This record gives sequence, C-alpha cells and structure tokens, in this order.
Amino acid sequence: MSKPLKSMLTNYLKKRYEGVDSACVVDLTGLNVADTQKLRSSIRESNGRVEIVKNSLARRAFADSPLASLGESLTGPCAVVTTEDSIIDIAKKLVDFAKEHKQIQLKEAVLDGDDALISVQDLSKMKSRVEILGDLAGLIWGPGRRIAGAIGSPQAKVAGCLKAIADK
Repeated sequence: MSKPLKSMLTNYLKKRYEGVDSACVVDLTGLNVADTQKLRSSIRESNGRVEIVKNSLARRAFADSPLASLGESLTGPCAVVTTEDSIIDIAKKLVDFAKEHKQIQLKEAVLDGDDALISVQDLSKMKSRVEILGDLAGLIWGPGRRIAGAIGSPQAKVAGCLKAIADK
C-alpha cells in the first residue's frame, strides 16, 4: 500500500473515531456470513457499529486519542466495535453472542478513554449508566420518602383535628 493511500486511510479512521472514547476489539475469524450479519444487526440495534480495521493503520489513527491503549489489542484479524450509547450494553451482547458461537474471540476494551484495558467479559459484568442511575434514584427515593412522610404526618393530624372541630 502506498504512503499517500495509508495517509488517507489513517485520516479517515481518525475522523471516524473522533470523539469515541469507548470501544471493544473482537476477532470474527471463523464466523460465516449469516452469523456475522446477525452480530452486526444485533449491534446496530444498540446504535453500535462493527468495523474491520487494518491493525497498523488503526494504531496510527488511535495514537493521540482516548483509544490509544486499544492499539495493544490489535493483533491478528480484528474488528472494532463502538457505539453512541453504552459500551457495556454492547459488551453484554458480544458475550451472549460468543456463548452461541464459539468461533468469536472477545479481546479487550477501553471504557471512557481509560488507559487500562479491560477484557470484554469483565466489561459485560459491570453495570451500565442506566442501571447505576436507577440504583442511585432508588437510594435517594427511600430516605426522601421517609422525610416527606415525617414532614406531612403532623400537618395531616392537625388538619384532621381542625376538620373535626369545624364539623362540631
């Protein structure tokens, strides 16, 4: 491949992954076309994308980005999986798909631009942003409900007494 062509492809990958800070690397070798299409459509449902990349060009493109540490995982045939939503949800889909199709190899992932690589299996065990916000809302709601009850209870008793006096 000529240098100008490599430069164009590297620039394309830089623009393509600009603003992306979470991604998974998988090896799809051994999957037939139907299974690959099933995986791609499953990922697409979550606003995700599976893209086969040339390792050396991807390493160059990721060099000064949050995905720089992902370059270590780019060995052998690789596909980069990204999403606009939660990468944890994508990792869960990948693990479920890998249970059915033993040919797929789940490599490593980057979460929110962190330098530390995480295995896709470990990433799938984490709670997603929506689950964490739900837990947080539940933790806030419990004591808040008790406080509201404590504040409202005496007022309700006084109002009940005043109503009884007014009825007499």
